Amino acid sequence: MKRHAVFWSMIVLAVVMLAPFVIVAMNAVKSPAQYASDGPLALPSDITLQGLVDFWERVDFGQKLFNSLVISGSVAVLAVIVSVFNAYALGIGRVRGRLWILVAFLIANTLPQEALVYPLYFLAKETGLYDTQLSVIIIFTIIQAAFGTYLLSSTFVGFPAELLEAARIDGANKWQTLVRIVVPVSRPTLAVLFVFFFIWTWNEFFLPLVLLISNDTQTVPVALGVLQGQRLMDATMTSASALLGVIPAIAFFLIFQRTLTRGITAGAVK
Repeated sequence: MKRHAVFWSMIVLAVVMLAPFVIVAMNAVKSPAQYASDGPLALPSDITLQGLVDFWERVDFGQKLFNSLVISGSVAVLAVIVSVFNAYALGIGRVRGRLWILVAFLIANTLPQEALVYPLYFLAKETGLYDTQLSVIIIFTIIQAAFGTYLLSSTFVGFPAELLEAARIDGANKWQTLVRIVVPVSRPTLAVLFVFFFIWTWNEFFLPLVLLISNDTQTVPVALGVLQGQRLMDATMTSASALLGVIPAIAFFLIFQRTLTRGITAGAVK
């Protein structure tokens, strides 16, 4: 009986979570006339992709998609690398003041972006990086790496001492120990961090809105927000914009779903 209750609870939860996406998808393939006559909850009688095409051409969505991929991919890779180096020094190297350094990383990770926006804007202006993708990549690499360092440091503290000792006996230096022992063993956790860093950066809106002002550098979330604030769109095109904005993140998540599953269950298996 209890198993049936859990099953139906999961079904209800899935329906509730998928309902907004389904409604947006239905309205994205409707014509404005059908939306006006039948309303947002009616099934589309004829599927039309004109709203998707019009939106794609209006915002140059291909360029925005490329910008988001470059920024999110770069941040994910660089943040994982920086997190590994920091966590290796703090978790295995056991540098002095390790606890206070981790506290500083934790506090930095909890600061609201509204408190950071003016200093970051000023620094970007002074360094000539304002309205460049490099400025956003650097900022979010540091932000994501703060969380990654805190998480990986806790993981590396419990790293098997036998493996490290065996590496030292074999003559491996610290760099070789990191590359050949620590990173391969921690690969599931690093893969999870990569996926999360990519999705978190993809969905960022506020800081890219402030730092990226030209059409050639804007990301997908910024383009969607700016467009809807500047121009009046019908409901079907608004749904098309929302659908095109969320599909890449969902696709990335589904592609790396097995990676996430392996990374989350790796600790339980060990």
